[in-house]
Amino acid sequence: MNENLGILFSGGKDSNYVTYLAKNAGNTISCLITLSSKNPNSYMFQSVGNEIIDMQAKSLGIPLLRHNTEGEKEKELEDLKQALILAKQNYNITGICTGAIKSCYQASRIQKICLELNLVCYNPIWQIDEDKYMNELLRDKFEISIFGIFSYPFEKPMLGKIIDKVQLDKLKQLRTEFKISIAGEGGEYESFILDSPMFKQKLVIKSFETKMDSENSGIITNCDVELVEK
Repeated sequence: MNENLGILFSGGKDSNYVTYLAKNAGNTISCLITLSSKNPNSYMFQSVGNEIIDMQAKSLGIPLLRHNTEGEKEKELEDLKQALILAKQNYNITGICTGAIKSCYQASRIQKICLELNLVCYNPIWQIDEDKYMNELLRDKFEISIFGIFSYPFEKPMLGKIIDKVQLDKLKQLRTEFKISIAGEGGEYESFILDSPMFKQKLVIKSFETKMDSENSGIITNCDVELVEK
């Protein structure tokens, strides 16, 4: 495969990892496509960490195309379509790459839009085994921070934690006890990448605030972040 790809980019582990895989497969990464949703409960797009996603794009050295959406169900699909049209016009993309793993809702709708726009849709981690996936992320030195928690048994102290081997073992224990997905595919948590093999500089968070909706639901916000040479 050798395409000019736009990456559907959220700043989390999935979109960062598929950027890495797509590049290693010989594709040109022409742009990162981010939908900035006003709805924190969007069915399609991650909003956590969106305000500092520009820092990742700068570290990657890849243009970032931002497109706003109200995050209304189904209407946000039209917003995505408009973003992809802009990406075709401005960056000559021939396809897109997504970090979809298990969500048929996301995958089927994105595929439909791609067919309408004559774009290839590349889903390199679709249906990947979550243990294999998380181990690959750690092996390839992705620094994964937990930026949002959304269900029991996750609590406020988890926010800002780095998923290293120790933390991954804790997630596996929670899976045994509570049947969670260690990759967050059940909506348990959302992540934000601070470093990856493709980053020219790593993101260092100097301070942040938390916004809790309940004991088991909250996000990181108002981050003070800087780029530091590796």
